[in-house]
Amino acid sequence: MGPGNDTHILGFLLLGLSNEPELQPLIFGLFHSIYLITVFGNLLIILAVSSDSHLHTPMYFFLANLSFVDICFTSTTIPKMLVNIQTQSKVITYTGCISQICFSTLFAGWDNFLLAMMAYDRFVAICHPLHYTVIMNPRLCGLLVLVSWIMSVLHSVLPTSMVLQLSFCKEVEIPHFFCELHQMIQLACSDTFLNNLVMYVSAVLLAGGPLAGIFYSYSKIISSIHRISSIQGKYKAFSTCASHLSVVSLFYFTVLGVYLSSAVTQSSHAGAVASVMYTVVSPMLNPFIYSLRNRDIKEALMRFFRMAAVKGTSVLLVVKKCPNCRAQSQNFCSS
Repeated sequence: MGPGNDTHILGFLLLGLSNEPELQPLIFGLFHSIYLITVFGNLLIILAVSSDSHLHTPMYFFLANLSFVDICFTSTTIPKMLVNIQTQSKVITYTGCISQICFSTLFAGWDNFLLAMMAYDRFVAICHPLHYTVIMNPRLCGLLVLVSWIMSVLHSVLPTSMVLQLSFCKEVEIPHFFCELHQMIQLACSDTFLNNLVMYVSAVLLAGGPLAGIFYSYSKIISSIHRISSIQGKYKAFSTCASHLSVVSLFYFTVLGVYLSSAVTQSSHAGAVASVMYTVVSPMLNPFIYSLRNRDIKEALMRFFRMAAVKGTSVLLVVKKCPNCRAQSQNFCSS
């Protein structure tokens, strides 16, 4: 190890998306709004699925898990970015950086698997409708989510543990708004051949595998839809997977755009800006895609809000009619 290296480095500097001071309030406001919309929108999807018995089906079970993963994915990166802008500090601790790498890799991998499961669900529903309830039983759905979680954890732990073995220069600046695995490996002062090998092999296997499953499922779906004679039947069959196809296209095309932009421009800053699409924008848009294009979700949300409004009104009426309750409520508020 050279004289400028330090295995026990205490922290890094996250350069963020821009160094311009006048842009920081705009970036803070924009990402703060996006984060709130992402969390609130995905929470609504989870509440709608869990509270409405009509949505207790495999497709919506996977959708609720996808919403949970999207909340966790954005919560891994955006809050730290907002804190740094607010405190005018770019520092992230070594432990915090490793944690970001671990959890961002974990939830990105889990996102991949869930999208593949949802494609398989649509494949069974359209290509084998008579056996759908038998094949996609609750036990299989739970097992698929559990296996995907285990594989995502393994996919995350292996490269993260290898990063712990790297040594870094004492002054390390990360041209990104969060600690990303590829950026960390590039900044290491020690030999990174094995790290790059593991990173690319795992990416091909654990990203290419689910993507291949999605392509296979949709090739069978398109073939089945093509055999339907009526236009109305074709439209009805395709509409059941339109939302999922939109989410898949958004996620994979943005990921592809990140790597293509980085390869073409050879700029880390351009890659950081492009990565906003799949780490921030995609999780925010998923609830809109599923709620705006899905009648079941819209109806479930309307029932949920109506139920919440009725319960709120009932509580107010009880408090007004009951003097003791009103007195207790006033005492509680005054305390």
